Amino acid sequence: MRLIATLINLAVENIAGYKLLAVVKYIEQKRYLMGFIYVAGVNFLLTLVATVLCVCFAPTAAGPGIPEIKAYLNGVDTPNMFGATELIVKIIGSIGAVAAGLDLGKEGPLVHIGTCIAALLGQGGPDNYRIKWRWLRYFNNDRDRRDLITCGSSSGVCAAFRSPVGGVLFALEEVATWWRSALLWRTFFSTAVVVVVLRAFMEYCKSGNCGLFGQGGLIMFDVSGVSIRYHVVDIIPVAVIGVIGGVLGSLYNHLLHKVLKVYNVINEKGKLHKILLSLSVSIFTSICMYGLPFLAKCHPCDSSLLDASCPTTGRAGNFKQFNCPKGYYNDLATLLLTSNDDAVRNIFSLNTPTEFNIYSLTIFFALYCILGLVTFGIAVPSGLFLPIILMGSAYGRMLGIAMGPYTKIDQGLYAVLGAASLMAGSMRMTVSLCVIFLELTNNLLLLPITMLVLLIAKSVGDCFNPSIYEIILELKGLPFLDAHPEPWMRNITVGELADVKPTVVTLSGIEKVGRIVEVLKNTTHNGFPVVDAGVVPPMGPPNGATELHGLVLRSHLILVLKKKWFLQERRRTEEWEVREKFTSIDLAERGGKIEEVTVTEDEMEMFVDLHPLTNTTPYTVVENMSVAKAMVLFRQVGLRHMLILPKYQATGVPPVVGILTRQDLRAHNILSAFPELEKSTGSKKGH
Repeated sequence: MRLIATLINLAVENIAGYKLLAVVKYIEQKRYLMGFIYVAGVNFLLTLVATVLCVCFAPTAAGPGIPEIKAYLNGVDTPNMFGATELIVKIIGSIGAVAAGLDLGKEGPLVHIGTCIAALLGQGGPDNYRIKWRWLRYFNNDRDRRDLITCGSSSGVCAAFRSPVGGVLFALEEVATWWRSALLWRTFFSTAVVVVVLRAFMEYCKSGNCGLFGQGGLIMFDVSGVSIRYHVVDIIPVAVIGVIGGVLGSLYNHLLHKVLKVYNVINEKGKLHKILLSLSVSIFTSICMYGLPFLAKCHPCDSSLLDASCPTTGRAGNFKQFNCPKGYYNDLATLLLTSNDDAVRNIFSLNTPTEFNIYSLTIFFALYCILGLVTFGIAVPSGLFLPIILMGSAYGRMLGIAMGPYTKIDQGLYAVLGAASLMAGSMRMTVSLCVIFLELTNNLLLLPITMLVLLIAKSVGDCFNPSIYEIILELKGLPFLDAHPEPWMRNITVGELADVKPTVVTLSGIEKVGRIVEVLKNTTHNGFPVVDAGVVPPMGPPNGATELHGLVLRSHLILVLKKKWFLQERRRTEEWEVREKFTSIDLAERGGKIEEVTVTEDEMEMFVDLHPLTNTTPYTVVENMSVAKAMVLFRQVGLRHMLILPKYQATGVPPVVGILTRQDLRAHNILSAFPELEKSTGSKKGH
């Protein structure tokens, strides 16, 4: 994980660095049009590469990947999400998109890359070239696969922010649905390995062996040697930053929701429209990044900095000369004509109270608000962390300038607090963000005010809308189950849910092959109740009863058809017959599709004994249980199916009333079937 993260950062810093050096030469020669053509052309090509890879080879590699990871760890099957193709496209696409200067970060993609590596290691490699080592079978189950992916997500955050403890807490707070004590030390071990390897690479690159990639490449704001002073009066502007962060964060979520809906309509029109959308955003970004610094005025360098660090004409630096005469710098070019990581370092810079003009910061803030809305959602790997950090740091620094002599807090620290507040207002994270920012700043004195800002911003944001990742989950149609059921779910029973669903499809314990094929072709269900008729109960009249034997999975039925495990007559099989035909590895694999199976006419008349392949102890609920209770049980146990049993057992009463899946327990789907619940909820809110 750390090797790949270093590769991405090294490639981005060198590609973006040499691009900016070439642009600076054109500007020094007053060839402004050639400078624009060069930067726009390079950005166009880099965006084209990233987009074509995502559109043609791995569509699931576009975006941050964090919502899909959350859904997978919640129990949702997300196919083609953790494969080798997705990993390669994510790496190359992230390099191209970030180096192209688009308003996106590599932090979200790094989390997805970490989970891809973990998933591939757990299964022994890609599907076509899988290693068959015996010890790998211990990871070939759902629980260990979830644990590995959780460790991968924490390693990705650690690689992005140099934050090992923050990575563990991110996995706990934001990604994982089920958490165990063993998972705590496993994620901590993963992030510890990442940070050790990171330190080794940082030492190696300091000697100049990594081209333009020196100490940077990852966002790092070290203020350990700076004395941070604040008083009780400073709590007021800190609280204001928190409120602004919550309001702007929720507004950003709302507007981004609208933009993503429009992008979904465009992207559904085909691959060409996806590519054209990405390239349009790239051209617009290049125009803004190159053209807007010409609107800013040149500022004279401080006499104490003259000929030392002001002005700078290279790739990095706090005081970019751009089009200004000698001894002057362009503050807007310092923020725009640079890489996103360097822009963060510049706006976070300490002891520079007069470096940035309020006019330039306003342009910067407005631009990144627009770019943050139009860039996220195009078909390239993209992260939300960096755009939100840049937006938040801009209004934080503006508030620091406005406070001026009334506060002891440095403007750079106001920028840090602004970034933290907007992230909390949009993503609704608190503990993990607090630790990440502490590890970024390397100063515990920031802890009290950072905690205050995060709590205020999250509380204010929660008053308006859900977090940005919950909005994306909803747009993608991923059936994510929240931890707490809606209050109105107590007013409806699972039996009432079963009544509005199609009749449950059941199979007999010894079933005809033709019936199994028909059921698999005509339904998309992943589980079927197995029912035996004519069973003599141990107690009661011996007139025969109907027994619920258990639940059989679709994948196991397809496996039976593939292996041709058919019987000539209707009979029960012996245990040795089953062990001879099936192994535990066979039953753990995905079953494939029914279209891949061929069954002859003669085989259709044969029989299959489903008893050995049936889960005889499925989770069940009685039909009079409330939906709220059923949802809590479903989520906490991590189920895929839940059988509904009748309240009364009698002759002629079917042993199973229905079957619940996570789609049935989603609030939106329940309200679609019972619109009167929404009306009653609305009337209660009105009172």
